[in-house]
Amino acid sequence: MSLAATSLSSLRRQLTAGEITARDIVEDVISQITTRDGDIGAFLSHNPEAALAAADQADLSLPLGGLPIGIKDNINVLGDPCTCGSKFLKDAYTAPYDATAISKLRAAGAIPFGRTNLDEFAMGSSTENSGLQITHNPAAPGHIPGGSSGGSAAAVAGNLIPATLGSDTGGSIRQPASHCGVVGLKPSYGRISRYGLVAFGSSLDQIGPLTHTVEDSALLLNSIAGMDPRDSTSLNEPVPDYTEGLDAGVAGMKLGLPKEYFTDGICPKVRERVETAAKKLEAQGAEIVEISLPHTEYAVATYYIIAPAEASSNLSRFDGVRYGNRTENPADMLALYTDSREAGFGPEVKRRIILGTYVLSSGYHDAYYLRAQKVRTLIRRDFQEAFEKVDAILTPVAPETAPKMGSAVGDPLKQFLADIFTISANLVGNCGISVPLEPIDGLPVGLQILGPNLGEREILRCARAVEAG
Repeated sequence: MSLAATSLSSLRRQLTAGEITARDIVEDVISQITTRDGDIGAFLSHNPEAALAAADQADLSLPLGGLPIGIKDNINVLGDPCTCGSKFLKDAYTAPYDATAISKLRAAGAIPFGRTNLDEFAMGSSTENSGLQITHNPAAPGHIPGGSSGGSAAAVAGNLIPATLGSDTGGSIRQPASHCGVVGLKPSYGRISRYGLVAFGSSLDQIGPLTHTVEDSALLLNSIAGMDPRDSTSLNEPVPDYTEGLDAGVAGMKLGLPKEYFTDGICPKVRERVETAAKKLEAQGAEIVEISLPHTEYAVATYYIIAPAEASSNLSRFDGVRYGNRTENPADMLALYTDSREAGFGPEVKRRIILGTYVLSSGYHDAYYLRAQKVRTLIRRDFQEAFEKVDAILTPVAPETAPKMGSAVGDPLKQFLADIFTISANLVGNCGISVPLEPIDGLPVGLQILGPNLGEREILRCARAVEAG
């Protein structure tokens, strides 16, 4: 097996045993990207020389010593381009600093390697909204990899690199993980610093890992979690060892199946896979109970008011003045703003900026944005009440397996609805993970396990039980 296709935990054992070197791993990753990524399109850029130099200096005594980790191209890495998958920033911005998650990776000995593709500014569910290139699903040729962290998921599923970081604003780690057949973890809001992550929805965004195994997800979370004084939303809570108790099993756990997530709109085979997984967990000693999350039907509408509103505000900084795309010879200052943004942003980003600006505008703020925040509170209360009864919640990740490429282009409503099972966790700040189940007609499918705020240990333990069969 290629080293790039090997789990982080296995690579660590081989490194510490002296069977391989960090340079061996990085050289294999470079080889795999060079020979195979032309067909996948997972990476936007990478710097082989810098990675090899870092490998030669790797401290193997550190938890992630010598391990290369791919980075979604909306997370700042010192000296690397950070395009956010947008023409606005292509060849126009080089990161002058490391995001906190990157600093923590380096402190743990990891080697940040390359920039992975994404829907432009993380807005989309297919990676077809990237302004720079298309990413293909290596686990399901002809189908989308999901999004917005499609490049990160495809890089792991395509065995180009052992693990990657992505970001999740409404399912952007869990949904591509499900479509590509890898493990994707969205930590609790504030568990990982957002400093250095280019903001889409500031109250929703969270960085997290995409990996081959649940153990690898826990290993990465150990290294990048923790309070950061540069991020006022990061949680000042102790970081446990997430690898401890992974194999404790689910005996004694109470797991909920929300009736609102098993409707007629879900693919019958997806529903069957999730219900089968629940029965297997029950056979391992878990108690499965039906629960209700009554405000689920309002989640999509609520999300697509709040997220575009925050995007409209966050993307106002891209004005053609300070950095990024700048139109030549504008007629006046207003033309500089409008022409630069018109040429630099793609259609999905423009759509969300317009929507967000509208719901924040005078006369509409209370009717839309304020009301959406009130509904958000109701959705949060639903989950709080549910987690008083159960330890974790089992749901599908997406209503169907990965659609064929191009099937949703030009149909934003279809793309919005693809997030129906994942966005609630972002609205309320809870943690969630996608773990692969048995494929459906050759297409990967994931089980979503949702936990309460700071419930990562419980969902990782449950995911490990699913993974172990």
